[in-house]
Amino acid sequence: MSDLSIKKSIIQVLKFIAFLAAGIFLLWLAFRNINFPELAERLAGAHYGWLILAIIFATFAYVSRARRWILLIRPLGYNPGLRNTFYSMMTGYLANIALPRIGEITRCIALGRKEKIPADQLLGTVVIERTLDFLCLTTITIIMLFIEGRVIGPFLINNTYLPLKEKITAIFGSAWILWLILIVPFLTITYLIYKYRKRLRRIRFFAKIFNVAKGVITGFKTITAVNRKWEFIFHTLFIWINYTLMTWVVVFSLESTSHLNLGDGIFLLVIGGLAMSAPVQSGIGAFHFIISRGLNTIYGIDLEDGLAYALLSHESQLIYGTILGLIAFYALVRKDRIKITMNG
Repeated sequence: MSDLSIKKSIIQVLKFIAFLAAGIFLLWLAFRNINFPELAERLAGAHYGWLILAIIFATFAYVSRARRWILLIRPLGYNPGLRNTFYSMMTGYLANIALPRIGEITRCIALGRKEKIPADQLLGTVVIERTLDFLCLTTITIIMLFIEGRVIGPFLINNTYLPLKEKITAIFGSAWILWLILIVPFLTITYLIYKYRKRLRRIRFFAKIFNVAKGVITGFKTITAVNRKWEFIFHTLFIWINYTLMTWVVVFSLESTSHLNLGDGIFLLVIGGLAMSAPVQSGIGAFHFIISRGLNTIYGIDLEDGLAYALLSHESQLIYGTILGLIAFYALVRKDRIKITMNG
């Protein structure tokens, strides 16, 4: 193994440890001052049949996402099969358990190898997907603020914006200083790269970066060339409807949360979505903290009951996603082995 490979491996391990430590810290915050015997009692008395229904809705969303990804890929001149696309996507979700966001690259590499598609172009389509997810979640959040703004607004401000602002202020003295530190060098470097791009292309390292960037931009442009636009819109809506339903039906597994209606389920989807975007493996800790505090602050539900819901909702999906990911990874590797055996 080369020194470069060893260095990369060490960096990946350090990243894993750092993100895991952040998740464990958030778990500690979520479970601090919790009565564990009461929490265990809530979990023991839960109706686990509702989790099966939540998993069914999650499956619908996964398959729909795979189909929507195919629609984004087709303008590139490729038409991957649904099975390989689904397997690659679930393998990416499995990789996200190890390191946040590494799954986006993993699924592009996996599908690229199976279907002979440039991975950098696939990455552009994934950027589109994530942008759409962000816009959908933002839209739902804005709608919720209009409907229940007096209640939800203060919760989001007190539990997301203000803690982040306080940490930034404590470190940098002012949020504006952080923006200057981030934006000014970024703009300067971007300008210099653009100005001297022809010279930089002569350097192998920068030539590779430019080629990858070109591939990503090519993939990103596919959103304007999607042929079956109505099907694309349908899948986008269908995905988020299933996300909402798989979040909501879990409330019926606990007596203390069974009175929550579909609108309350959308609220849980919003704050859960914000937690899942945190830079920790699969939202571990962040999801449990914000969901339990949200249920307690907005609905007056005990923290033990809120954490019971968070555990049932998060861990059921995490276990199911892990199992699907392992099956998908095995299916992809097994097909490659069969091809190698037949060619051999």
